[in-house]
Amino acid sequence: MRADLLAEPVAGLDEVLTAVDAFDLALAGGLLRPRPAQAAGLTDLADAVAGTPLAGRVAEAAGKAAAGAAGEDDFVALAAARAALLGSVHDALVTRLDEVTGRARGRETAPPAADRQPANLLAAARSWLSDLARCGWQGIDHEVVSGAAHVVSAMLPDPALRRQATLLDGFAAELAASCPGASLDRVPLRRWGDLWARAMLLTVPGAAPAPPAGTATGRLLPLGVDVQEHATAVQAQVHAVFEPADGAAPRLVRAAVSVPKPDTVVGAGLWQLLRPHMSLLTAVGEGRAMDLTDMPVTTEGDLLWSDARARPGEPADAFATARVVLPTAGDAATAPLDRHPARIAVPVFLEGYTVRKADDGVLTFTVAGHSLAVDTDRMPTAGPLTPEAVAASGACIGLLRWDAGTFGVQPLAVETTVRKKAVAIHAGGWAGGTTDKAGVRAEKAATDAVAVLRERAGRLLRK
Repeated sequence: MRADLLAEPVAGLDEVLTAVDAFDLALAGGLLRPRPAQAAGLTDLADAVAGTPLAGRVAEAAGKAAAGAAGEDDFVALAAARAALLGSVHDALVTRLDEVTGRARGRETAPPAADRQPANLLAAARSWLSDLARCGWQGIDHEVVSGAAHVVSAMLPDPALRRQATLLDGFAAELAASCPGASLDRVPLRRWGDLWARAMLLTVPGAAPAPPAGTATGRLLPLGVDVQEHATAVQAQVHAVFEPADGAAPRLVRAAVSVPKPDTVVGAGLWQLLRPHMSLLTAVGEGRAMDLTDMPVTTEGDLLWSDARARPGEPADAFATARVVLPTAGDAATAPLDRHPARIAVPVFLEGYTVRKADDGVLTFTVAGHSLAVDTDRMPTAGPLTPEAVAASGACIGLLRWDAGTFGVQPLAVETTVRKKAVAIHAGGWAGGTTDKAGVRAEKAATDAVAVLRERAGRLLRK
């Protein structure tokens, strides 16, 4: 791995992010009666895309927004401009990471799917998002935020709209927890700008995910599990190497399962919600490969998991996979709407590094003489991997990410020494169940919490 390239600046990045920040500041104050400083932020956004096909439409939308006369189509244009700028940041960073890892990357993505989503619900979602843009984050109150409730309730029963519904539900929950906006000491500008723009674009007809590009038959070798938790939902995403049965080159793929959750279920209890929906989690916990037969897969490398098309295979050590197969695996292309620096997660294998621990507990790997930040905050509490284990490790499977202007690594698994014995500790080690005392206690507590919630739900339904 060319660790030296991770510290080199990427040309043009700061200028693009400055334009995005200027728009986010304008959005925070609300676009119903924008002030001169907000109008300047809108102009900066339009200027940043002046040399692109978006130029004319975004300039018009920025002018209307600066005058307080923007409509839904104008907000969509502004969201598209913001997404395009961050997409260019994503592309520049991914190009750099391709140089770092030396792996090939696919460039083609599938065309958008034909739109079969109810136009009225998408329009209702856009209307609510437009109201948010007009009042701004500093002007939100419970009345404005609660406008999402009926839209989410109508979307959730439709599988084709569940992606948008989950996004809107989580976004509204964050905003509701921060009401009233006028009392906020600090506003998460980039995060709420990201959520608003993504939600706005996903309500555009034709923005639905493309159908699977093909099927996968062969052996799946898991590398690790990334758990992403929100107060209203949780997702487990398994990063793996797929070896096609026809002898073609191996490639990196992902398989994810997402479920809604109550905010009282945390830690190891999350697996009880996730486990029934994907047998792959049990295989990860047991350290096994999976044999796939005609598993649907997108051009972007996402397996649309079906337990009926998978069966447990032979034992497969993730570190053996990382050492032998990962360097030869190709990276998948990125879908247009997923081109965002926050979504960068490139699997890598590191060894021979030294670990430095700062006084505040922050860890840094020194790889070939170059420092690499270690993001232990992303490691789930739903597993046995701890910062202490990472600090004592000699090898690591992780995800290269980019945050706050620098590259860092999120550990998925490490090799370390426990009681003079070499062991591998995985973030997803409890995915299929555990005999670990801490894990058993956490699962029991979660079982009790889920039982209480189900009993209460049943009581409400009986009434």
